[in-house]
Amino acid sequence: MTGVSAVVVSHGDASELRASLAALAPQVDDLVVIANVPGSVDETPPGTRVLENERPRGFAANANRGIAETGGEFVVLANPDAVAEPDAVKMLRAFAAGNPRCGIAGPRMLGDDGELVPSRRRFPTVRGTLVRRTPVRRVRPPLERQRDHYHLDDDPTEPVRADWLLGGFLLLRRRMLDELGGFDSGFRLYGEDIDVCYRAAKAGWERWYVPAAVVHHAWKRETDVRFFTRRTLWHWRGIARFVRKHPETLARL
Repeated sequence: MTGVSAVVVSHGDASELRASLAALAPQVDDLVVIANVPGSVDETPPGTRVLENERPRGFAANANRGIAETGGEFVVLANPDAVAEPDAVKMLRAFAAGNPRCGIAGPRMLGDDGELVPSRRRFPTVRGTLVRRTPVRRVRPPLERQRDHYHLDDDPTEPVRADWLLGGFLLLRRRMLDELGGFDSGFRLYGEDIDVCYRAAKAGWERWYVPAAVVHHAWKRETDVRFFTRRTLWHWRGIARFVRKHPETLARL
């Protein structure tokens, strides 16, 4: 198969899924939805395959399962609330197909009110992470003090290179995934997108931000609103795993 497959992981998000699948299905050749828990899926477009888990899995493990069930040259991995504009996938694929070392391509993301979601980011540093993930951010707001990290002063209209891209909607080259061994299923939630982009970079695969492709995706920032939740713990677990795997990143203050 030489087309584009799509994988959507739903964790009890059946209502959000309707709009995203309706927008995505016409743009891909093969669509798989992973139902991670009961209530994850209700109505789906014709031809959609739904895979139900006997027990919940982490996002990375679910992504790998879905990718293994598809055969496209490219795979779109999307969140259940990411709604792609018409031709968004086509634009991402056309760019990646014309750039054989592009392993990952991400779209321009817009929030609920049309605001830009900073989906293209620099690889994290120790100092920046401590500010973003601790109460220090109350006195040093990341969106004010870490504008370079989020590329907030740079809004390109043409494709540009990226360190890493938010995992809410990504087009991935299967050959790259095969070479890397897919996502690291040790990441439960948070960090798997940074990790796959970092490993791709080390292996010589490029990551590109393609702003002509537009996807609507609410930036919920759940771990920024509340400090101590299960998601906060998952975030710190992801950070710890990333540092254990890539200790050289500790040198980047």
